[in-house]
Amino acid sequence: MKGMESMWESVKKEIKNCVPDHCFRMWLEPVKFLRSEKNYFVLSCPNSYSKKRVIDQYGSLIESEINKISDKTYKLVIEESIEKSGRDGECRENLDDDFQMTLPDTNIYPKNSGRFLRKDFTFDQFVVGDSNDFAYSAALSLASQKSFRQNSLFLLSNTGMGKSHLAQAVGHHVLSNSPADRVYYITAEDFTNEMVSSLKNGSIDQFKEKYRKKCDVLLLEDVHFLSGKERTQVELSLTLDTLFDSGKKLIFSSCYLPTKIPKLNDKLRSRLSSGIISSIEPPNFKTRIKILDKKSKANGYSLPEDVNMYLAGELTENVRQLESGLTGVMVKSSLLGLKIDRNLAESVVKNIIQQQKSITIDVIKKLVCKYYNISIADIVSRSRKHNIVKPRQIAIYLARRYTDQSLQAIGRSFNRYHATALHAISSVERKLKENGSTQKQVELFCQKLEEGKF
Repeated sequence: MKGMESMWESVKKEIKNCVPDHCFRMWLEPVKFLRSEKNYFVLSCPNSYSKKRVIDQYGSLIESEINKISDKTYKLVIEESIEKSGRDGECRENLDDDFQMTLPDTNIYPKNSGRFLRKDFTFDQFVVGDSNDFAYSAALSLASQKSFRQNSLFLLSNTGMGKSHLAQAVGHHVLSNSPADRVYYITAEDFTNEMVSSLKNGSIDQFKEKYRKKCDVLLLEDVHFLSGKERTQVELSLTLDTLFDSGKKLIFSSCYLPTKIPKLNDKLRSRLSSGIISSIEPPNFKTRIKILDKKSKANGYSLPEDVNMYLAGELTENVRQLESGLTGVMVKSSLLGLKIDRNLAESVVKNIIQQQKSITIDVIKKLVCKYYNISIADIVSRSRKHNIVKPRQIAIYLARRYTDQSLQAIGRSFNRYHATALHAISSVERKLKENGSTQKQVELFCQKLEEGKF
């Protein structure tokens, strides 16, 4: 038995040189030697999900490497871990059975709280490149290890770079390996609203117990929303202290570093900064090619190489923009019955790039000022009158949404510090949830900007 285990370790070393590091760590590292009998070499995987993945993607490679090292020919068999499944040796699968299994439903609703985890936001569907490899590795390590030197991770990136994908991938991975774990996926805004509701309803003790004692993994998105919310910050700080001391897993995401979020108390800022902070940058050309290839195949399309390269070369802002271009090509081809070629891709990209280049901060200022009947001088003034503050905040929000300018640059354009600009954006985002007049006004501005009517 010891000799066979050693042989498996040798096989793993050979395989490690043949597959990407992140794939090896995620799928092959956990595979263990179980036994050999007759001409069968039996390995075990932690669960049915990983078992199917290993069989589908690496089965032939594993079997080939085993037979290169061994002095006899083996047929590979992979079983689900006995410890996981609760089966004993007499209940193991028949060695001649078909070991292909149906993937479990991955459209997971986190236990007891939070939002749905998108079924495609898994580690398996995340495209790794130079711009995100550290963030990916840190998230995967946190998700897969029972004990972790750092049990918290702060994912930092601009919108559309994949931080929500990685955060939800942690939730999927934990639940696929430990279904009994309680995973909460929630935004900072939802956390705040839930706490306020608990205070009003006299159920704050249940709220505290839920997050401090009944949570194993907390995925908290958009923590910059907590700016200025003192009561929520105090409660969250105490909750995070409890979870951290209990060794629970904590994943945060934001567009801003904890040190750059204004009106955040020192205790919460320190807790958010205490773990690994990993930024995600825009994908490089090679990674954009991989993203397009993966996404198109997932949707049943095969893009010609020149189309793939054209889209990757033109749509460089973020993953979301890249996916928008791909979707535009596929939808236009399907609806109009057109062949997917360079001309079709150019027609789609032209609209995306034209919109991006034509919308500037000055354009947004003029559009908003005209609607509210105020002057450009008014919107950049120090005035705190409501009829000036509201248009200014909306204009700042639109500038952040429709331009690639930094928060500091947007703030300067309105004669404000970046912290004030962030506060304006958060204020508008909060009002958009209320389905009131602000939402209707912002929707009107968005429509005009996207249609070029400015």
